[in-house]
Amino acid sequence: MSECSHNCSSCGVEGCSSRIVKLKNETSKIKHCIAVVSGKGGVGKSFVTSLIASKLNKLGYKVGILDGDITGPSILKGFGVHERAYGDKEGHIYPAISKSNIKMISSNMLVENESDPIIWRGGLITTLLGQFYKDVLWEELDYLLIDMPPGTSDVTLTTFQSIPLDGIIIVTSPQDLVSLIVEKAINMANTMDINILGIVENMSYVECPNCKEKIYLYGEGNSKGLAKMNDLELLAKLPIRPTNTSKIDLGEVDNIEMEEINPVIKKIISMEKTND
Repeated sequence: MSECSHNCSSCGVEGCSSRIVKLKNETSKIKHCIAVVSGKGGVGKSFVTSLIASKLNKLGYKVGILDGDITGPSILKGFGVHERAYGDKEGHIYPAISKSNIKMISSNMLVENESDPIIWRGGLITTLLGQFYKDVLWEELDYLLIDMPPGTSDVTLTTFQSIPLDGIIIVTSPQDLVSLIVEKAINMANTMDINILGIVENMSYVECPNCKEKIYLYGEGNSKGLAKMNDLELLAKLPIRPTNTSKIDLGEVDNIEMEEINPVIKKIISMEKTND
């Protein structure tokens, strides 16, 4: 018997207890679904997700964000959203809508206070993530972005198996230790035949405000080597800018202009044209 790849869509084994059927949202038309992934925490997946969503939205696309980090949600704060979740008697969940008209759902919409923890076991967490995909009234979206939690266990595995992803963006940072952990996520995606659109290196450098010299606080890193070794494209290297932190704290992520993210957007849009 061959080793299970956890890629249920291409598996011919009948009666497998691990088999997971792809979820469907019967009330919405979601054209493309992209997950933002890293095996490591603290690399800025939520920041990258927010930048991508904001840029696509400004280009006229209909965008939604599913905050898949159930126990560490942070998407809402960057957009200044503080709504509670509500639904209807048919079991549909209504997403929050940002000032710029981006739809989003997060576990922080389920708690009374934003700082209240969600102390759940893995089964409940993965069930909620599935509900966020299939039961939310996303209506019509060009792109649904899923901000994934760190790691390669329950939530990531279930997402890769059950949600129809068009591709994933891998986020890393310059440290070698981070690259080591991130490569685990790359290998997981490859094992499960998940399309990797490319790599984004976050926190790459600080730019001197006077002379514009790039200062590599963590060293220049090996993201380019990581990409080459895995036959992937290094799409972008994003700088550290203190003003960005201030805007996120104020709920103004839409006001961040970062041209360095443009190659990622171009890659995503080219995927749409290819599919068309």
